[in-house]
Amino acid sequence: MHRNLGPGLLESAYEECLCHELHLRGLDCKRQVPLPLLYKGLKLDCGYKIDLIVQDEVVLELKAVERLLPIHEAQLVTYLKLTGKRVGLLINFNVPLLTQGIIRRVL
Repeated sequence: MHRNLGPGLLESAYEECLCHELHLRGLDCKRQVPLPLLYKGLKLDCGYKIDLIVQDEVVLELKAVERLLPIHEAQLVTYLKLTGKRVGLLINFNVPLLTQGIIRRVL
């Protein structure tokens, strides 16, 4: 997918195409999954959404930025903690080779 499209598109375009590719491979993919916050027993809808959850196990946080920052990794780790998922990928599509833009985190 990244070889065909290259860098420079909006994150939403990569999200749509990646989800399509995952479905073609028989993988379940949920997009823009709401993520409420639980704070002291109170469920708060703060508008957070997880970009993709694959096979109800892997959280994917997608970016199309000049470079990944520590806050992007922190966001992924927080999403993992809030969902109880163990594995997450932070993927930046704004790189010449996609392998240069992937960070894997396991809790």
